[in-house]
Parts: sequence; C-alpha cells; structure tokens
Amino acid sequence: MSTNFYDKSHTRHFNRISELAPEQAEAFSNFNEAVFQEGALSKKQKEIIAVAVAHVTQCPYCIDSHTKKAKQEGASLEELVEAAFVTAGIEAGGAITHSTHIKNAQDSDAEDSLYTRSNLKNLSFIGRNAHVGFRGYSNFSAASTKEGKLSTKFKETIAVAVAHATQCPYCIEVHTKKAVEAGATNEELSEAVLVSSAMLAGGAYAHIANLIESYGE
Repeated sequence: MSTNFYDKSHTRHFNRISELAPEQAEAFSNFNEAVFQEGALSKKQKEIIAVAVAHVTQCPYCIDSHTKKAKQEGASLEELVEAAFVTAGIEAGGAITHSTHIKNAQDSDAEDSLYTRSNLKNLSFIGRNAHVGFRGYSNFSAASTKEGKLSTKFKETIAVAVAHATQCPYCIEVHTKKAVEAGATNEELSEAVLVSSAMLAGGAYAHIANLIESYGE
C-alpha cells in the first residue's frame, strides 16, 4: 500500500464508486455534466474557474483533472496560474475582511449578528494596527485581479465563484459588485457559482477513492 494519501493510482477506485453507490454516482455525474456545458460561459472559462476553485478545496485529483481539461479547451499555463492567484487573493481577503470581528469582539455593544454589511466600516482597524502588512495585502489583492492574460471581468467572475467556495459573505458582496461593474451578467455569475458547487461536490466525490483505499488496508 502506498504511504502517500494522494496517489494517482487511487483513481483506479473511481469505477468502484458507481458500483458502491450507483444512484448517487449517476446523479453527481449528471449534475457535473450539466454544469460544464457551454452556456453564458464557455467550456474553457468554466474549466479555468474549476482549476481556481480546486485550489480552494485543495483536491489534487481535481487540480490534475481540470488542469488537463482546461488545457484541452485552449487555456494557457499563464491563464491558469493567474486564475490560481485570484484564489490566493480571495483566500487572503477572507481573513482580512473577517478581521472586522476583532473590533466587534471587544465591543460589548456590538450587534449580535456576526455578519453585517456595516462591519466593513471597521476594515481600517487592522490597517491601523498592522499598517505595513496591510499595505502588502492591499497591493497583493489588487494584483491578483488586475487585467492580464485574463480580463478583469473574468477574474472578478472567478472571484465570485471562489468566494462562494470559501463562503466569505464579504468577498461575495465585494466581488459581485466588482464583477457587475466590469460587465459580468447574472447568467455568467450564476454559471460560475454552479461550477463552484460542482467542484465542492467533486472534491468529496474524488476523495472517496481514498476512503476505498483505506478501507482495503
């Protein structure tokens, strides 16, 4: 048995998944197929989004599979790396925007609701208390969604998909507004979120191969 929990050889178990849970496996397959059909977003764009979201789920099977599919659809390595950097920017931003709760945690009169839009007014709190690091974050965040091989519009669309995977409400709000301002349609954003949903399900699905491997040891 391999001591490496991620091992490409584990993919040999994928066929067994449909044997062990046929109804569920078929439903997932149909869901996944529907999501990745050409629509408001092209198959290439959806595969690029998939690669970005796979870096949130940190599923090596998904990164491998969707990188290859994106390449087949014409995505360049530069485009995929830029997409992965969008993910890095959103992951960093989730921590920064939630730092607003530090101030609320010290305020006995703060509202009971953990997420309120007004919390963003406290974003300067971390900037004042760690200004050098915050400036570094701000520069990185701006660079991660800057126009490059991928357009600003598409990067913000990726950001919306990634934000749904990280489940950061602040990121969803901020980047939805930026995506719309850049020209993204509701159809494009909805399809991007469905890619995110399929990838979250797919990460769990793919790792059933590890479950099967462990069960057989």
